[in-house]
Amino acid sequence: MQENSRYAVGLDIGTTGVRAVVAHVDATTGVPTIVGVGTSPNTGMRKGVVVTLNGPAQAIDNALEEAERMSGHQVNDATVSINGTHILSTNADGMIAVGAADHAVTPDDVMRLEEVATVGKVPPNREILEVIPHSYRLDGQDNIKDPIGMTGTRLEIDAHVVSVLTPHLVNLQKTTELAKVRPVSIITSGIASARAVLTEQQMENGVALIDLGGTTTNVAIFDEGDLQFTAVLPYGGVNITNDLAIGLKTDPEVAEQVKVKHAVAVPRVETEGISIKHDGDILTFSSRDIDDIVEARLEEIFEEIQKVLKKAGYAGKLPSGVVLTGGSAKLKGIIEYSKKTLGVAARLGKATGFGGVAEHIEEPQFAAAVGLMLLDSEGAPQIPPKAKGAAVGRNIVGGIGGILSRAFGKVK
Repeated sequence: MQENSRYAVGLDIGTTGVRAVVAHVDATTGVPTIVGVGTSPNTGMRKGVVVTLNGPAQAIDNALEEAERMSGHQVNDATVSINGTHILSTNADGMIAVGAADHAVTPDDVMRLEEVATVGKVPPNREILEVIPHSYRLDGQDNIKDPIGMTGTRLEIDAHVVSVLTPHLVNLQKTTELAKVRPVSIITSGIASARAVLTEQQMENGVALIDLGGTTTNVAIFDEGDLQFTAVLPYGGVNITNDLAIGLKTDPEVAEQVKVKHAVAVPRVETEGISIKHDGDILTFSSRDIDDIVEARLEEIFEEIQKVLKKAGYAGKLPSGVVLTGGSAKLKGIIEYSKKTLGVAARLGKATGFGGVAEHIEEPQFAAAVGLMLLDSEGAPQIPPKAKGAAVGRNIVGGIGGILSRAFGKVK
């Protein structure tokens, strides 16, 4: 490779599995081409949160080793996902005086304004991960998207703030350090998935990204081109598997096979026998029993999703509907079920914006890893190597708004 070769790496650290995506970034066009992919089962996390350091560290190491072997590139840095119900979504506003009447607004003014707007809005045990400006006002002029270079004396902001609990952020960084990979930026899973599968037009019209993971479900709502609300629910595909294991009186391994091969989100009209081969035995179950169990759990999950949409004021008000990603979005009939229960259009998300071909890379479970790689390729803000605790969050604040505007401002 040439000396100026550049790589982008996305590392999605999920509760049930870790996925790594490595891409070579074209020096002329800036388009990333995927050259390595790695996956590994994960242990030591619960509902998106690290509970033991060694388990996730080993899974990260295994996934990266596979991606490195495929790409021929040694990974030292990556843009990493964070997940969990501790992720908090709040709105913030603020005002500063920027100087004399002929003063042009500078990037330092904008950073100072963001600091003022977020003070007191987030509890002290939390770190601000993302500050996303919805609009600025300069001397009474509303709906300004970028005030830098404009002249005025009084600058105001209306922004969206995403924060996380400090211990969870620090523990995530520690487990990546054990795997000898440095997180250059930390992004929520929902926003990462949105980067991979949503278009600028969808986010302008109004759309919700629903990432159905193993133990959590991320909801990220976009409107007028900006993130409006985000939430993480403590439910996912593992809950369906466990319900099947209990309801069918079988092992979780058998229940997972039943879910993947035979479960449907929309109940069947006719009852049939479902057979699974396990350890040399043929096990038979009733499709009606399977449908009843799956329907009960899906109803609970989608009721909670609808509550999030109502809380944000977007229930039934999303012209571009919902886009589903995550491993549990592969459940048969889930799109039809989403349309029926949420009352809006629904489709399965497909990652775009990159070159290269890799097995399974366009499947919904890889959306977050691909989105992290794309954000990495576009210049995620770097965290100092020795950053800990508050320094981590504060460093991210400085540049994440710019990342999102650059990333989502590109039409795919």
